[in-house]
Formats: sequence, structure tokens, C-alpha cells
Amino acid sequence: MKHIFATSMILTGAMLAGGCATKKYVRNTTAPIQAKVDQVGEQTAKNGQSIEQTKTDLKSVDDKAQAGIGAAKEAAQSADSHASEAMTKANQVGEMATKTNQDLNGLKQVVANLDDFKQAKEVTIPFKFDKYRLTDDDRAQLDQLVSDVTQYKRYFITVKGYTDQIGSASYNEGLSRRRADAVVEYLVGKHNIPLYRIHMLGLGEMNPIDPATTREARAKNRRVEVKVYSADQAMAQLQARQ
Repeated sequence: MKHIFATSMILTGAMLAGGCATKKYVRNTTAPIQAKVDQVGEQTAKNGQSIEQTKTDLKSVDDKAQAGIGAAKEAAQSADSHASEAMTKANQVGEMATKTNQDLNGLKQVVANLDDFKQAKEVTIPFKFDKYRLTDDDRAQLDQLVSDVTQYKRYFITVKGYTDQIGSASYNEGLSRRRADAVVEYLVGKHNIPLYRIHMLGLGEMNPIDPATTREARAKNRRVEVKVYSADQAMAQLQARQ
């Protein structure tokens, strides 16, 4: 009986010893595998993070590229629009320059020869001795002159003041200018004739109508001659030839 119990104890110990050895073997065998598995898992996780980061970076680069492409297209369209506007303006300027040159050439042809301006109207305003004020009759004559002038497009007016031979040359020159000024002021102030169309001179006792020394001769010489010159007829002829 003792022998059997001893044998049983030995077998039990052997089994226990064998079981412990098996567990240790399994533990020693599986531990490196688990470590490798854990390492692979960590690496896989890192790779996944890297892939996601790469995707994020690629999306950012793509967004920037798309934004750059859009900006470049917008800039190109804007540049093309500006270029088109500049070309249109350049064409307009060219057309205006061509028309201006044509007008200038036409004007040069007209005014190249002063004979193109023909005398169209004339009125003589008489003055009493040492006077330079306009009378109602003088204004009426000028009114009639201006009513005829409005039909012209290209014209100018000469206003020449004169005196008789009584008095000094310097005094007569000043008096003749005052007489001419009175006529010019009326034409500009009353009838809005542009001042640039008027050429005024005070010639004193020069160019007398009657060189005699009688009262009648002196009365004729105290005057302002107003003459209208027009180039409308010459311009009409020029346009008819074109």
C-alpha cells in the first residue's frame, strides 16, 4: 500500500512538473511572437497615420494648386479684358486722330490763302467830333449786320476806328481805339459774338476817305468800319471736290 501511494505521488509530481514545463515552454514560445505582432501593429498604426497625413498634405497641395489655377485663369481673363479695352481705346484714339488730321488738313487748305475769306458784309458807323459813344442809329446798323452774320459758320470781323486830322497823332490814335472798342463791346455784349472772331484796330487819322480839310470831309473820316469776311463759299467748293 505504501508503495502504491509513493508511486502515485511520484506520478502526480511528474505531471505537475510536466505541466509547469509546458506552460513555460508555451510562454517562452509565444512571447516573441506576441512582441512581433505588437510591433507589427504599432508599425501598421504608424503607417496608417502617415498615410492619412499624406492624404491631408496631398489635399492641401491640390487645394492650393486649384486655387492657383483659378487665380491664374482670373488674372488671364482680366488681362485679356484690359487688353481688349486698351485696344478699343487705341482704335478710338486713332480714329479721332485721323479725323482731327483730316479737319486740320481741310482747315489748312482753306486758310492757306487769305483770298478764301471773301468780304461778305460791311457797315460804316459815323461819329461826331471828339465823340465815341454809339447812337441808337449806330446800334440799329450793327443789329442788322449781326442778323446777317449768323448765317455764316466760318467768318471773322474787322473793326477799324478812324478820326479826322484835327488834333495830335497820339490823341487821335487813342480816340480811334475808343470808337472801335465801343463797337466791339456792343457786338460781344449784346450779340455774344466770340471775341476771337473780332480783329480790332485804332488807326487814328490814317486812310482818310476824303483828304480834304472841309467840314464835310472831316465828318466822313470820323468813322468805324466794320467788315465781315467769310470762307463758307470756299469751304463748300472744297467739300464739293472731295
